[in-house]
Amino acid sequence: MSCREPEAKILSKAVLLERFSRPRDLRLVFTNGVFDLLHRGHVSYLSHARAFGDVLVVGVNTDASARRLAKGPGRPVNTEADRALVVAGLECVDAVCLFDEDTPRQLIAELLPDVLVKGSDYEISEVVGREEVEAAGGHVELVPFVQGYSTTDLVQRMRVGD
Repeated sequence: MSCREPEAKILSKAVLLERFSRPRDLRLVFTNGVFDLLHRGHVSYLSHARAFGDVLVVGVNTDASARRLAKGPGRPVNTEADRALVVAGLECVDAVCLFDEDTPRQLIAELLPDVLVKGSDYEISEVVGREEVEAAGGHVELVPFVQGYSTTDLVQRMRVGD
């Protein structure tokens, strides 16, 4: 896909499904996360994810959804609009869609990506949406977790003043 302004990559669920639903000619990769304070681990993760296909779609938790994950006091630090824009600004990301549910299962079930990606801190059996993706002929890939990089650790270091 051609380089676009990050704002143009942030799609509503309806537009995302219209543009990328099956049948499609592209190998679609999906992953998700909060992406509160973008760091090296996120960039490595998303770059690896993109390598599994032609298009990378990233589901980003809304603020309400992120708060329900109980990442810690004052989280998320950045608003959903800011987090979506920063993720969309990465060259490897083709589309971003906010989701308000606790998990992206519904979005995954409707989009049916060819490849569903999560970090290797998960077991394949724990990956939300795995059943739906596999039933549609897709598969799950686990990307190596970059040790020493987590938003929770970064926020803690900032609060302590390290």
